Amino acid sequence: MNHDYDLLRRLSETDGIPGREEAVRALIRDALGGLAADARVDAMGNLIVELDGPADAPLVMVSAHMDEIGFVVRHVDDKGFLRLQNHGGFDVRNLFARHVRVHTRHGGPRLGVLNPGVKPVHIATPEDRKKVPTLDEFVVDLGLPAETVRAEVRIGDMVTLVQPFVDLGDVVSGKAMDDRSGCWVLVETLRRLTAPAVRVAAVFSTQEEVGLRGAITSAFAVQPDVGVALDTTLAVDTPGTPEHLAVTRLGEGVAIKVRDSSTISQAWLVDALADLAVAEGIAHQFEVLPLGGTDAGAIQRSRGGVASVTLSNPSRYVHTVVEMLAKRDLEAAVALLTAFLSTAGAASPPKA
Repeated sequence: MNHDYDLLRRLSETDGIPGREEAVRALIRDALGGLAADARVDAMGNLIVELDGPADAPLVMVSAHMDEIGFVVRHVDDKGFLRLQNHGGFDVRNLFARHVRVHTRHGGPRLGVLNPGVKPVHIATPEDRKKVPTLDEFVVDLGLPAETVRAEVRIGDMVTLVQPFVDLGDVVSGKAMDDRSGCWVLVETLRRLTAPAVRVAAVFSTQEEVGLRGAITSAFAVQPDVGVALDTTLAVDTPGTPEHLAVTRLGEGVAIKVRDSSTISQAWLVDALADLAVAEGIAHQFEVLPLGGTDAGAIQRSRGGVASVTLSNPSRYVHTVVEMLAKRDLEAAVALLTAFLSTAGAASPPKA
């Protein structure tokens, strides 16, 4: 079965910040076809798809989040310029001179320009040029009369960065690959999972970027025995960073997470995935992430505790609109997750 990179393109280019994931959810549901016939959407907007396995097998919750970092409008000034509130973590150095889409409630999406309110280089002083603006100084210019802006734009309207997805052959690049690439891995796995050895609850979760919120509630409701999060991680194998800080390296396979700041992965799950990867000849690497977290952090601490781990897609330029991922790594993630869910005993802790 070939891998559907056109689906990854559509996932990347679809807009959906925390709390506004409905377009992404509709795309995923459509891509799953008959697999989503009995899917449900909970109060948080999580899409939950369940697959039967042996009745006495563990219930494995696999979670990939649908939301992307973005903004909402928090103020419209007298000249029609918009001020923003971020939903998720941005490095403002990546926000200069960007096109954005303002999803207005009255008149449809409007394209605009995001830039800080600072002097251009021609009239800036040396001191001006050294300063890095804060997010409060950025404005969106829709190029419209103020009265039109005020008539169309409402406080709370979603604002997303605009960037086309590009396929460069061995790698792909685009916006929102965190975590539309994880959603893609989960869809591709569900399409291949013909005989699961476990019971599966596939969760396409909401509001991960603002505190793992969808995974918190869905894990509480699903009550899994094992949790697997699918997400991106840092691949800082680029000039300017010491080798020991790379975290992962692009093209060296799916990353099996050892720890991040939200989760210490269950050791037996790390071992089970690594042993399976070796047995199946699946390219893999290990990940120790100093800062950051995934849905596994919420699943692991649900109810009385759930054995959890994360499979990560190595990504250069994380939390920008040009996140870059290797097809080899993405396909390894699909292969390893499919093998894990298809192998009897892989999701069961070793006997003492």
